[in-house]
Amino acid sequence: MKARIIKPQNCLLPRRDRAGHKGDYGRLLLVAGSLGYTGAPVLAAQGALRTGAGLVFLGVPENVYPIVAVKCTCAMPFPLPEDCAALEKKAESCDAALIGPGLGQEEETRRMLLRFISRFAGPLVVDADGINALAGHIDILDGRQAPTVLTPHEGEFARLTGCALPVEDRKEAARAFAQAHRCVLVLKGSGTVTALPGGELFVNATGNPGMASGGSGDVLAGMRLGEYAMTAQDLLDALPQAVKEAEVSQ
Repeated sequence: MKARIIKPQNCLLPRRDRAGHKGDYGRLLLVAGSLGYTGAPVLAAQGALRTGAGLVFLGVPENVYPIVAVKCTCAMPFPLPEDCAALEKKAESCDAALIGPGLGQEEETRRMLLRFISRFAGPLVVDADGINALAGHIDILDGRQAPTVLTPHEGEFARLTGCALPVEDRKEAARAFAQAHRCVLVLKGSGTVTALPGGELFVNATGNPGMASGGSGDVLAGMRLGEYAMTAQDLLDALPQAVKEAEVSQ
């Protein structure tokens, strides 16, 4: 089965319902961030909002909550509860989740990640430290029934699978993993490869070296959760010009 090449002209999006409201476009739960990595959760949340997610709830460790809260305008941050059961309860009201960006690899965090991955019943994107936590525990991934997307770069993929670096045949490696573990595998890099559980393969022919900077992956992880639209901040930014035009027209 050959890989399909994705180009911009192949990615047209349908128009959204003019009568739609925020509840129609998804309630998303993001679990991310740690000391020294307060940008990751904010970038992921903005990625989800900028692609049209209706509501974004952003759970971060309590020790970084004040920093993240200051940075968030449209997402709704909250301090992660110490009891993982409380987080799972909150997740019940959400349609999808992203877990992992900037969370760190402490043992307590790893246990929380693995428990959440195994118990969350909705569609789930696992990124960054969520993928690192799965290394050696791939059976947890295999037990999920809902759609699961993993978004590793080559280093994370190597830790997850035990393969050598560099990955010699990115397409076949991604395809084999997605089929074996019934997930969507997005192997990031130049010519990002997206492999589906059924064996289909897509190669992204867009992008440029400017994306090779810290935070790009966090934004992309958030984008995989939402639809498309502007944010409330855009309304504020556009108000001065709108008022000016209204004054002139009178």
